[in-house]
Amino acid sequence: MIAHIGYPTEAFKAPLIYNPWFEKHGIDALVVPMGVKAEDYPVSLRQIFKFSNVHGALITMPHKVTTISLADEVSITARIAGAANALLKRPDGTLLADQFDGAGYARGVARKGFKTKGSKILIVGTGGVGSPIAASLAADGAASISLFDLNTAAAEGLASRLKQYYPDMEVKVTSNDPAGYDMVVNATPLGMKDTDPLPFDPERLAPSTFVGEVVMKQEITPMLRAAIARGCKYQVGTDMLFEMIPAYLEFFGFGTTTPAELREVARIAY
Repeated sequence: MIAHIGYPTEAFKAPLIYNPWFEKHGIDALVVPMGVKAEDYPVSLRQIFKFSNVHGALITMPHKVTTISLADEVSITARIAGAANALLKRPDGTLLADQFDGAGYARGVARKGFKTKGSKILIVGTGGVGSPIAASLAADGAASISLFDLNTAAAEGLASRLKQYYPDMEVKVTSNDPAGYDMVVNATPLGMKDTDPLPFDPERLAPSTFVGEVVMKQEITPMLRAAIARGCKYQVGTDMLFEMIPAYLEFFGFGTTTPAELREVARIAY
């Protein structure tokens, strides 16, 4: 079993993607939702992993930050992000924590032909999504990452962690002006509603800038519509989800797949 731990569980979609894929490939595994409230999580996590057939866990809200302190080993990406969304139980029983939100984003833009290595990137929003995206793009060789968040302390904290692990990369806390970047990422919730303000001024985008979105409520958000009108290449929010799952499968030792295959077998519609 792969435990899918969070609270509440009603919105969990992962079992409807993973389990049909396991079934198709004859893999003896199952993703099982487990509702655990925040106050019960530290004790419950250790109890869950005492089950002999629990191989790992998908971790979702509200437990991603707490997981860092409960794992025996934490990846660099998760340390930079300050949160983990996966746990693997190793043969000796120890737990390895990792973070794949950023991997999903980074794999998606690479599949679309964007070359992260040597690029200049602006990330707007440095919370639970923006931080792992920054960590993964740094790992892929970005030359420069600029960060903007209304919570300046959050942006500065992420900048400090990036500099600690990637001292040769230029890291700045700056404005949300998208001019002059190879890539601009909206890692804020802005776009969940059509009445939301745009996360940055799209008129300042160059047509050569790649624009990434994390909002999944609608495929083409107002921000993406404006970027497309400027002639920009782009990535929609749900691409990050379907690109993330192959990274999870590799982490758990189940091989890999493609987003196209996952979309084909998934029992949900986006």
